[in-house]
Amino acid sequence: MSYKVAVVGATGNVGRQMLNILSERRFPAHEVVALASRKSQGKEVSFGDKVLKCQALEHYDFRGTDIALMSAGGTVSGEWSPKIAAQGAIVIDNSSKWRMDRDVPLVVPEVNPEALSGYTKKNIIANPNCSTAQMVVALKPLHDFATIKRIIVATYQSVSGAGRDGMDELFAQTKAIFVNDPVTPKTFTKQIAFNIIPHIGDFLDSGFTQEEFKMMAETQKMLDPAIQVNATCVRVPVFVGHSESVTVEFERPITAEQARGILRDAPGCQVIDKREDGAYVSPLECAGEDATYISRIRKDPTVDHGLSMWIVSDNLRKGAALNAVQIAEELVRRYLKKAA
Repeated sequence: MSYKVAVVGATGNVGRQMLNILSERRFPAHEVVALASRKSQGKEVSFGDKVLKCQALEHYDFRGTDIALMSAGGTVSGEWSPKIAAQGAIVIDNSSKWRMDRDVPLVVPEVNPEALSGYTKKNIIANPNCSTAQMVVALKPLHDFATIKRIIVATYQSVSGAGRDGMDELFAQTKAIFVNDPVTPKTFTKQIAFNIIPHIGDFLDSGFTQEEFKMMAETQKMLDPAIQVNATCVRVPVFVGHSESVTVEFERPITAEQARGILRDAPGCQVIDKREDGAYVSPLECAGEDATYISRIRKDPTVDHGLSMWIVSDNLRKGAALNAVQIAEELVRRYLKKAA
């Protein structure tokens, strides 16, 4: 069986990655269509060794399309995902629009593939926040072994999480500082070059930001609603790759050595963890890679059963495009082949 796939938002950072990954992983598609806004109609994007011309989302007929990978933002998804789903395509959406909808599965294939069974309620599947995705990939096998009670996470999120404008702003500001030009923040609330900003998303009444709330709520939805999560999300002057400092309290005993062994065998995880100079992974090294990397695994001495660790992943791949394609692959394997 092969399938017709549409990529909505094909000119953006994540949309381009979706096309790359569909080609790299040889997804069983007999046709791939690139869609974008009317202003991007006719723009060319790469798909393997082919070039696709973008068509306008507003004029596209989705009848006959099997899967639509959406990376066009929450507003566009809110309007178009139900319309696309009503025409028979299964939507895999990368925005935050549908993540907390009770009738929409929120899925990381290494973590909760069984949740895909609920996709027929709306014909929509949600991709989690990029920071949540990499964290739950690392924590799910540990939760299965010792049951997580509490997570405290501080993120160090790259500017690509804010899209192309975020990457352009870091580049422009860095260049401006070197030639002594003025720096004016536009995408971010403060200068991002040579700085860090403890603010991603709007502030909520609780004092947390939207990004922090997403991490907390999405982790509970995918792993366990009983887990307590406290997140602080920080933007850093890195182009690609999110990093996280994570401390976890468990119900049952687990040692650092046990955790290393569990994670070495876990799908999607790579452990690089020696107590010597450079024996850990930085965001620069994870860019372009599919794995979630775990380093600095050590005992948390402040609680009975606690571990701290460093988690790094390419946010454009595992945090977005790769996870969406993996959902599509799992969907085909579990449901679409059977339906055919």
